[in-house]
Amino acid sequence: MRLSQGQLNLLERCPRQFQHTYLEQLASPASLEQQERLMWGSRFHLLMQQRELGLPIASLVREDTQLQRWISSLASVAPDILTPDIASQAFRESEHCRTLQVQDYLLTVIYDLLIADDRQAQILDWKTYPKPQNRRALQQNWQTRLYLYVLAETSEYVPEQLSMTYWFIQSEDQPQSLKFTYNNVQHEKTAQQLNDLLSQLTQWLQRYEHGEPFPQVTSGSKFCDLCQYATRCNRDRYDEEVTSLQHLLPNLVNIQEVPL
Repeated sequence: MRLSQGQLNLLERCPRQFQHTYLEQLASPASLEQQERLMWGSRFHLLMQQRELGLPIASLVREDTQLQRWISSLASVAPDILTPDIASQAFRESEHCRTLQVQDYLLTVIYDLLIADDRQAQILDWKTYPKPQNRRALQQNWQTRLYLYVLAETSEYVPEQLSMTYWFIQSEDQPQSLKFTYNNVQHEKTAQQLNDLLSQLTQWLQRYEHGEPFPQVTSGSKFCDLCQYATRCNRDRYDEEVTSLQHLLPNLVNIQEVPL
């Protein structure tokens, strides 16, 4: 089974949602708002890839002032990244893909841009939404953990030579970044967390084959509020409130008849 960082995030957050989405393919179509966000993200990533390959992008941004503004702003605040020294011997590749087998699973990562030389390797990731306030949450996201882990496991770099930087293009004044460094302690911790999660997945898959569904999150979890499977999982807020009220209602059998 191939697994990406998005699947690991979902598996860790709610195993039952992972079951419905990836094993049973029950996901509903994206909303118009989600489709628009995905479209913007895809177009920006495509432009950055073509720019990195040296292909002309003028015709693609001529009629799209938003994309043109994003690219110009990023180039102005990060010229050393987007306008590299021609004489540099650094390795650069856009949409760089790597895979790593752990247990019975093939982990796949795609780096928006990988820059490496004999001293260090940098992973860059473009985000077309504002910079998040919670840095720790992003550090614990499986994208950060998995991307750095796979690069360390599939290269000759030691963890201390690796870093990952997120660039948030749609920030208010200008693009902003969050950089995460890496070390051996983090690497060992990620290895343990990854193996634990994959071992759990193997057990859940074996039980699922015998008719036992994946575990659910605790009833009342905030994750259920916006989940498209809330009704299927009997976690619909309305149903829970009705059930709760039913416990407060008296049993009709125990009410004595009132003579007229």
